Amino acid sequence: MNTRDLVLSALFAAIIVALGLLPPIPIGIIPVPITAQSLGVMLAGVVLGAKRGTIAVLLVVVLVTIGLPVLSGGRGGLAVFAGPTAGFFVGWIFAAFVTGYLSERLVKPEQSNLAQGVGFFIAAVVGGVVVLYAFGIAWLAINIGFGKAFFGSLGFVPGDVVKAAVAALVGRAVMAGHPLLPQRS
Repeated sequence: MNTRDLVLSALFAAIIVALGLLPPIPIGIIPVPITAQSLGVMLAGVVLGAKRGTIAVLLVVVLVTIGLPVLSGGRGGLAVFAGPTAGFFVGWIFAAFVTGYLSERLVKPEQSNLAQGVGFFIAAVVGGVVVLYAFGIAWLAINIGFGKAFFGSLGFVPGDVVKAAVAALVGRAVMAGHPLLPQRS
């Protein structure tokens, strides 16, 4: 990794932390609120790719682990890893990786704008929704049962699809203006 990669990863870690300043929205069905930080995870994967996007999320994980209140609602510390949202939080790492990996494979500079946008959207949905939910629901199922965890999580899907669309639009805009994704490290 070079200095540029570290700076970009740190920048996206800061974006994920900044999105945590938006207050969480509890939906009441399950003990997991709606937060904007999952958008930051999708953005890291879409814009930076698998390696740098995953490093950005790992930086946030380190900040949380050492106790800094950087998660939505001012949460931080080791207690996060035992709470009902732990699966989603740990899933961020894998979500960023899969989103970035798919973005690197599905989106090419020579494609049309529409094809790039669709590629970014597919990557964000698969990584930022499917993979993230697999981890989150699995952990939540241990605490409240699979049926309640699965069906309770369905309430988040429309918002997360909108986040994936936003991530795809941002990824497409960055690709057009200052392409970071093709510069794989």
